[in-house]
Amino acid sequence: MTAEQALRPSPSDSGDTLPGIFSRPYAAATLTFATVMFLTGFAALAVVPTLPTAAEDLDGVSLFPLVAGSFVAASLLGGVLGGHWADRAGARRPLALGMILSVVTLLVSASSGSIWQLVIGRFVDGLAAGMVAVSVTTAIGQSYPEYLRPRMLAMMSASWIIPSLVGPPVAGVVAEVWSWRTVFYGLAVLTALPAIALVAVLRKAPAGDETQAPPVEERASRPPLVVAGMLSLGAALGQYGVSGWDARHLLFVVAGVVLLVVFAPRLLPQGTWRSARGLPTTVLLRGLTSGTYFTVEALVPLMLITERRVAAVTVGVAFTASAVLWAVASWAQGKLLQDVARHRLVTVGALIMAASVVFAVVGSFSGVSPLLAMVAMPLAAVGMGMLDPCVTVLSLSHSAPDRLGHTTSAMQTNMNLGQVVVLAFATAVLNAGLAAGTSRLGGYAITFSLLLVPTLLVAVLAVRARKDGPAPG
Repeated sequence: MTAEQALRPSPSDSGDTLPGIFSRPYAAATLTFATVMFLTGFAALAVVPTLPTAAEDLDGVSLFPLVAGSFVAASLLGGVLGGHWADRAGARRPLALGMILSVVTLLVSASSGSIWQLVIGRFVDGLAAGMVAVSVTTAIGQSYPEYLRPRMLAMMSASWIIPSLVGPPVAGVVAEVWSWRTVFYGLAVLTALPAIALVAVLRKAPAGDETQAPPVEERASRPPLVVAGMLSLGAALGQYGVSGWDARHLLFVVAGVVLLVVFAPRLLPQGTWRSARGLPTTVLLRGLTSGTYFTVEALVPLMLITERRVAAVTVGVAFTASAVLWAVASWAQGKLLQDVARHRLVTVGALIMAASVVFAVVGSFSGVSPLLAMVAMPLAAVGMGMLDPCVTVLSLSHSAPDRLGHTTSAMQTNMNLGQVVVLAFATAVLNAGLAAGTSRLGGYAITFSLLLVPTLLVAVLAVRARKDGPAPG
């Protein structure tokens, strides 16, 4: 009998129903995991709206893309590191370390005396977030029998609902009334206790819950950590390079691009860059859509707060609306539109995102209400909520059962790469326009207009991801 079977009693033998996630054996772990995800979601959604204010206060608006991009670059490495560690030794240690790092990095960011300290804080936060995201799923698999895992994963998703509703506006109010530093310090205090509780719960978990080390051939097929490290370094170098417009910054851009070009293909399906039919196209679509959405989410608030002087609390409301509408659109594609071909919904979602980019462009003009630019954020979320689950379903449909983990890893990797590359490109265009004498709002308008390229490209390429398409050529 396996450890998992031992944890799952037979109703016919006991005469009782099977224990649930809140039953005595699992209640402590369930409450701890739910609290961790609640605060992780609250921190993630509360911090982002305050970053433009922090960058302006630290006189580092030009480096804001590096502040945002360093988190993504580090999360790529953190995800690979956490998954590799959890597979070899169980999820307890990487999950506990990730939570402890989350508290430390909030304190580092809160006490920032320069934009570079904030960059370091966000980088470490991304490393922690990547470890937590991968490890918490692994920990659920190690702590619960199979029949309880879907319920726990649903609980993890539900734990983000309240943070998405209250996190951004509350953070905006705190930043307006006190300061952005108070947001970071407050989140550090709120996260510290559940982090300690998590470590205690994981230490008490039965030894039998740990998964066995994977077979040698499976471990050999995993992407080496050095590849992920080089990708993170390349992403960070590129983000810094596009913050300026001189020879020194250009060298950083070149170094970053070289690292991405050399190492990225090792983690992605062959044919991704040329949109080969099937899985390579779905991976490409994930990168293009995530990159566009992340750039809208990063640069629109920056423009609104630093150029249009919109209150942080108002921008926080836009973040809340985005989170809610993403969930609504995701539910609609799964329930109301379940009979529509998935690749067609990807096309529709991409066109909605293109419309959101148009709103961002129009909202960049000084004679137009900035509220139009704010509309871009929730509208882009509607598009992502509709197409993102469809891209995931299509990618899994193109994957063999024994390659699902590899497929998921490739999707996650290109999502992070897309976010870094599209944001870096948009930043380079913005800074180039400013160097050429374009007004700041004019630079934003040009930058946003170029985001139409990836959204329309997704709309055209979606047909190459359909399940019933021709075999890969």
